This record gives sequence, C-alpha cells and structure tokens, in this order.
Amino acid sequence: MENGREDEIEEMSMSAPSVGSMQIAGSNGFGHSMEFMSQAYLPNRYSQIDIKLQDSNFNQQPPLPIYLKFEDVEYKVRSSQAVSDNPVKTMVSKVATQHVKEDRYKKILKGITGSIGPGEILALMGPSGSGKTTLLRVIGGRLVDNVKGNITYNDVRYNPAVKQRIGFVMQEDVLFPQLTVEETLIFSAFLRLPTNMSKQQKYARVETTIKELGLERCRHTKLGGGFLKGISGGERKRTSIGYEILVDPSLLLLDEPTSGLDSTSANRLLLTLQGLAKTGRTIITTIHQPSSRIFHMFDKLLLISEGYPIYYGKARESIEYFSSLSFIPEIPMNPAEFMLDLATGQVNDISVPQDILKDQESADTSRAVINYLQLKYKDTLEPKEKEENHGAANTPENLQLAIQVKKEWTLSWPDQFIILYKRTFRARCKDYFDKLRLVQAFGIALLLGMLWWKSSTNTEAQLRDQVGLMFYICIYWTSSCIFGAVYVFPFEKVYLVKERKADMYGLSVYYACSTLCDMVAHILYPTFFMCILYFMAGFKRTVACFFLTLFAVQLIAITSQGAGELFGAAVMSIQRAGMVASLILMLFLLTGGYYVQHIPKFMQWLKYLSFLYYGFRLLLKVQYSGDEVYECESKGGCRPLQSSPSFDTVNLKGGLTEVWVLLAMALCFRFFAYLCLRKRIDVTN
Repeated sequence: MENGREDEIEEMSMSAPSVGSMQIAGSNGFGHSMEFMSQAYLPNRYSQIDIKLQDSNFNQQPPLPIYLKFEDVEYKVRSSQAVSDNPVKTMVSKVATQHVKEDRYKKILKGITGSIGPGEILALMGPSGSGKTTLLRVIGGRLVDNVKGNITYNDVRYNPAVKQRIGFVMQEDVLFPQLTVEETLIFSAFLRLPTNMSKQQKYARVETTIKELGLERCRHTKLGGGFLKGISGGERKRTSIGYEILVDPSLLLLDEPTSGLDSTSANRLLLTLQGLAKTGRTIITTIHQPSSRIFHMFDKLLLISEGYPIYYGKARESIEYFSSLSFIPEIPMNPAEFMLDLATGQVNDISVPQDILKDQESADTSRAVINYLQLKYKDTLEPKEKEENHGAANTPENLQLAIQVKKEWTLSWPDQFIILYKRTFRARCKDYFDKLRLVQAFGIALLLGMLWWKSSTNTEAQLRDQVGLMFYICIYWTSSCIFGAVYVFPFEKVYLVKERKADMYGLSVYYACSTLCDMVAHILYPTFFMCILYFMAGFKRTVACFFLTLFAVQLIAITSQGAGELFGAAVMSIQRAGMVASLILMLFLLTGGYYVQHIPKFMQWLKYLSFLYYGFRLLLKVQYSGDEVYECESKGGCRPLQSSPSFDTVNLKGGLTEVWVLLAMALCFRFFAYLCLRKRIDVTN
C-alpha cells in the first residue's frame, strides 16, 4: 500500500519501475534532459527504487465475461420541423392531432435484435446514415432518451457499475496532441485504475498494454495532430484502444476504427482486436466497407439498412443466406461490397428474385429490394434470434452479481488534482513557453520603452502622455489575457466530454487545474514585460512603487483571464467566443475612464462592470500621488497632480477599494465560468 498519494505522483518522473532493458531517450525542454516519462524506464537511475516487473505483484486477471443481449431496440429523434422558430408553425403544432405529433419524431433505429458473448467480434455494417453509430451509442449507454427495447449485460440492465465495464473508442481520436503515447497511457492509468493498485502495478499495466498493442516503437513520439507532426493513423487508433483497455473493459465498442487507414494498417488493427477478443472481451465495432480479409475476421455481422436490420448472424454464413434468397453477385465481388449494395438496393451487378420486381417501376427497384430483404429478415432471421435469446439459459448467477459490483477506483480530489495538473501543464507547456510569445512581449515592451523613453510628469502634456501609457498597458494585457483564455474550453470541449463520460475526474478538478496552469503564463509574461518597460519609461524608481505597479498589472491580467474563461464557457464555440470577447472588450475600453471620463448618467452603470475601469484607476493611484507637484516652470507656478484634468474623476488617494473589487471580479468570473461549464458540458448521454 502506498504511504502517500502525493509523494507517489511527485515521483512519477523519477522513480517508476524498470520494465525490461529498453533504452529510452528524448527531450522536450521541460526542465529535464530526458522526456518526463522516459526517466520512468531508466534502470538503476535511482538505486533506492529499482523495481522489476516480476516483483510488482502484478497479475492481471482476465476481464469479466459479458453476454450482451439487445431486443427490439428503437431510437427516435425530434425532427427539425418540430423545433421551428416560426410562431405560426408552433401554433399549428399545438392543435395538431396525435398522429401529427408522432410524425414530429424520426425513427433512426426500427427494432434491432441480437446477442454476442465474450471472445466474439460483432461488426455493424451498413451505408452512411443507416444507424450503425447510433446503435453503438445506445448499447454503450451514451444515448438513453427516446430509446425503446431491452438491452441487458449478463441479464442485468445498464447501470453505473456496468458503465465501468464498457470501453468506447470514438471514430475521432480525441487525444492530447502534445503528449507522447506513453505519457497518454500513464496519465490515464493513474487517473482511472483502482486506488488499491500500487504505482508499480499501474506502470506494469501500461507496459503490458503498450506491448499488447505493438506500440513500443512509437512510445516516446508525440501523438500530434493538425500542424503538429506525430504518430501514424494506425498508431493513433491503437493508442485510442489502449486508452480504453487500460481499465480492462469487458465490453469494447469501437466506432469506425479503420476509417482513414490503409488496408495493411486496418488489417493489423483487426488482428489486434482479435487478440483482445481471445482474452475474453466482447467486442462490437462499426465498419463501413472492410476488405475481404477483414470481413472474414468477424464472428458475427449485423447488416442495417435505413435503421432496420436485413441480416444478423455469422459473418461467414451471410453470403449463403443471401444466395438462398436468390441474391447472387454476377461478378467477383468483395463480400462487404456485396452487402452494402444490398443494403442500399443497388443491384446492378447482382441477380435478384424476379418476383420482387413485378409491378415495380425502374425507379422503385432499390426500394423494392430493401423492402423485400427487410420482410425476409422479419420472417426468417428475427424469430430465430428472438427464440434463441429467450430460450438461452440465463447467465450464471455469479456473473450477474459480479457485473453489479462497482469498481472502487475513484481518487480523492487532491489526488486527481495533482495528476491532472501535471498532465494539463505538460499538454500546454509548449504554449506557455512559446518563443513567439516571449519575443512579442519583449518587442512590445522595448517599443513602448523607446516611445516613452524617460518620460516625466513635469508638464500637463508629458503627464497626459504617461497616463496614456498606463491605459495602453491595461489595454494590452486585458486583450492578451482575454483572448488567451477565451478559446481554452471551446478547444478542449471534446477531450473534456470524453473523459467526463468515462468518470475520470470531477469537473471542478479540471477547472481548477486549467485556470491555475494558465495563470502561470498570465503572471510570467506581464512580469517580464514590466521589468523591461518600467525602467525605460521613467516611472517612479522606488522598490515599493515597482512592486505595487507589477502587482496591479498582474491583478488586471488574472481578472482578464477569468473574464475570458467566462466568455468561453458561456458560448462553448470557437467562432462565437472570439466575437463575444471582442464586443465586450470594446465596451470595457470605452468605459475604462480614459477615452470618456464624464460618462452620461444613464450610461454610468456600464463602467462599474468594467474591470478595466478599476485596473486603470489602480495603476494611476499606485504611480501618482495627489500631493506631488508639476508645472513648476509655468506662469502659474507649481500645482498638485490632483488638480490635473487627467484626474478629474480619479481621487489619487487610497487604492484598496480597486484591489478588492478586482479580486472579487476575478473570483466571480471564475465562479460563473464554472457554472457555465457545468451547464454546457453534458455528460448524461
């Protein structure tokens, strides 16, 4: 048993077990000469912890067998006509008949029955839009509303304990591109594996998964994506599968795992799935048009046409079944291609029974074929499958009880925070320490320093120039921090939804890690910026004034970050987030107290919502004192700064009020951002 979870995670990069004799190398410039997880496999680097695989008491048990049965599964969605914004249509719909109300829903699945057991691979085939992915999501518990039918796992209905036994690999590879394959799996292991597993056992599970999926060669390569180079498509798919099988799921669901892969990579992936099935897992995958070699790797096949099944049974017997119905290919044809032609009613190179074409126009041939196949399925295959489902012996009682036992793998909040903070920082550190951002901050600070070189407050014009610099500093860091934070949640929404559906961590943990990690950059760059500009621009050369000015700028940056997070969480759209941030930023600039000091009374309430208004006032109060004098060389003699027109609406005394208001705004923005995030991230489906 571990002595301290925090010590365990802190030592992840220093004291992980030595597994095998593989040499690891790499560098990412993150404070170490080796990759973060590379040191996890350097033997004897730290002699006090030298753990071998056989000494880790790791003995992975086979997954719990799952016998899945689904009968008469139906699913419908509300049609677009039913949600029209036209008030006339809305009024008409209220007085419509019950029949019309039923028509407002479109059926996606129309009564699908089947079963599959451990060690088998079921392929869901059909043309695009036939309902394959919808059925997969219904089986995986991702869709629960408007679903009819009976779905059982070891004769037990879906529940939170069953959810822990299901792994779901989506068609899009939702993985952090900045992490390596090994880092991705290790962070997943520490977040998802049971708390009673030791650190050594978790590393051993990762090592076993990497070897099982053939990922040794790319274990230290970044996943990549977009403009970042990374691993190949096949390796990404296998990494996505490894991400799920780490927690040893009994039921593995895959949505189009071979899409975008060449035939060789797809074949290797299916061989991997066959190996996983042989360990006792139940595997269901959607697939569009596999090669003939891949087609014969499936144990069972469910062919769907327009939401209705037209074949269910052994994949190898499918050709024989359709031949018995007189559907025979006239040319050599891939079995999968033959199936898809039948599912779409395209029978140009297929001989068909003549009786189904009687009294049919040529334009209705496709519809006639589909209706015929659906009718034959309903008459022959469906009764047989339902009879087998009802007549089959009940799942053994021990398996029924075992699948209802919920795995105790939930980490405490601090443990989740430590692991997730490390992963978040590693995934974003390249953005934090980007050379371009550093050059930008340095360049703008240098430019402003030269424009306001050794500025002073001796005259009204010089004072006005320096006050303008103060406001520009507020503008620059307000806009920079808002736009640096507004896109975070919209960009990471897909990752967040996926991991929250898997119950990997709490939403509050994610938000705390995200905002604290980003705060590093929002404090670091303003500090670097002000260290250059402050002394070039001729501000007060006192230690207290320097640090108070720096504190004020950092407070503006942190408050702006909170506002950006709120805007991003409120809209959760990359396109709309920037537009909303621009509009509100413009409003804050106009009411900030520089362009317009005397705002009309009916508009004055806007300035109290602007943190730029309070930040600008705080900078002025820190830098200037009302008792200081200027214009000493003028005819009227010296005057106090407080009498300057630049400070008509600003009392240069005090400053604590602005500090407390900015702190309150920073906290309120983050609180409301968290509430918006909870509302926008829907993990019920």
